[in-house]
Amino acid sequence: MRIRIVGAGAMGRGIAQWAASAGHTVELCDVRTEAVTAAVDFVRSMLERAVDKGRMSAGDCAAALEQLVPLDDPWAQGPDVDLVIEAVREDLDTKAEVFGKLEQALPGSAVFATNTSSLSVTRIAASLKDPTRLAGLHFFNPVPLMKIVEIVPGAATRPEIPPALTELVESCGHRAVTVADTPGFLVNHAGRGLVTEALALLEESVADPAGIDRIARDVLGLRMGPFELMDLTGLDVTAAVIDSIWQGFRYEDRLRPSYLTPNRVAAGLHGRKTGQGWFAYGSQAPAPAAEAPVTGDADRPVFVVDTDTGTTSDTGTGAVSGAGALRAALTAAGAAVGSGPAPSDDAVVLVPVWGTAVAAAVASLGLPPGRTFGVDPLPAAGRRRVLAVTPAADPAAARDARAVLARAADGEEPYAVSVVRDTAGSVAQRLLASVVSVAASIAERSLATPADIDLAVTAGLGYPVGPLAWGDRIGAARMLELQRALHATTGDPRHRPTRWLTERAQLGLPLTDPGTSPSACTG
Repeated sequence: MRIRIVGAGAMGRGIAQWAASAGHTVELCDVRTEAVTAAVDFVRSMLERAVDKGRMSAGDCAAALEQLVPLDDPWAQGPDVDLVIEAVREDLDTKAEVFGKLEQALPGSAVFATNTSSLSVTRIAASLKDPTRLAGLHFFNPVPLMKIVEIVPGAATRPEIPPALTELVESCGHRAVTVADTPGFLVNHAGRGLVTEALALLEESVADPAGIDRIARDVLGLRMGPFELMDLTGLDVTAAVIDSIWQGFRYEDRLRPSYLTPNRVAAGLHGRKTGQGWFAYGSQAPAPAAEAPVTGDADRPVFVVDTDTGTTSDTGTGAVSGAGALRAALTAAGAAVGSGPAPSDDAVVLVPVWGTAVAAAVASLGLPPGRTFGVDPLPAAGRRRVLAVTPAADPAAARDARAVLARAADGEEPYAVSVVRDTAGSVAQRLLASVVSVAASIAERSLATPADIDLAVTAGLGYPVGPLAWGDRIGAARMLELQRALHATTGDPRHRPTRWLTERAQLGLPLTDPGTSPSACTG
């Protein structure tokens, strides 16, 4: 195949390396000839580095470089060009102008693809005489390493083009997902669940950015916490994407932005690229503050409350542990776990909460407010537990409860224990509920298939498991219980359960099941 890539910046050169390495002839061009020269030099250096590291043979490197054809004129006639991939700046008028000139220079058989990450593919195509020839082909940076590509048909795209682009992408070693032409496409849309909920937790002073990140890494198993991720991406970029997707989906509550971001963006607190974001960076930056040591009395008696939300789910591999499991774990660790119908006068009281606040348990069960604390029953990926404290908590009792939770059985590493403000569902539950909820809303709208949603999120965002499969690990019924409790406790429509989740919980179907469509029943 002969592919013309217009735009020799970071994305264009990465796409050129990817396509040439797969054996395709690549015409690389830009309105700035020096950019083309720099891009070819960059691709050569990347391929030679791959040879040095043993990831590519010298022969394959030479063959790939021979496939690169620098062009001085992006608008040169190209009767043999099969596909154009545009990778110029994110501006609708600029992209429309590029494709308008290409339409005059290239045969009608050439397929046009835009690498836009945020603009409407349909609006770009509308500027063409033949809008049916254009689709979105959205790569991620760095292209050779990020092995996922979004195929985005516009409203007028010919039906044979998306499958052809999928075949091309997968023949070159990447995975392709097809997604509707909607704001954020798939990866950026699905990624809003984590960061918007993290910002909401910060708004409510549930924990600071470092504390939320620790829980996201150690409980949920994410490689980076949401605030680390925002600093890496750049808060200016993240905030713009959040606002754009929220507005594009007509102010959907599930995607609601935070009031915290505009002033931080205006102040230049963008993250790593400016040296200061949610955290400080650079050689002069202070070292991150260490987590506070455990100082309480680990031998203080403890009482674990049985509640309706503290049962154990029998669905999936990530079953939610309740009061019984916590009681057994603390007993095995040598804690003085009380028995009987009520706590002793000196015991700290632990309440496993699922979508609710511990303050509600204190009120409904008549528990002592000064020494009653919430515990998140969500199974942790690492050795971390989360203790929730109410405004009525006695600080000494809280320190003792933390020490008790840090205990581990002989030969095991002690647990790290995060202390957070009491909130419905605690930190990890709310982050997970939001991630699953946004993914379920994408599936519900038929913007992408369940399989493509999970593939795109694991490959594009690096989550340990796809969001729908993650929900299945907990169990659809248990996730529905969580989201209903969050919605009822907070009254915030961002937590309302999706129809996708509700129906599957009621019917005993997994969240990853696409279900039976009406069209399948009429053939």
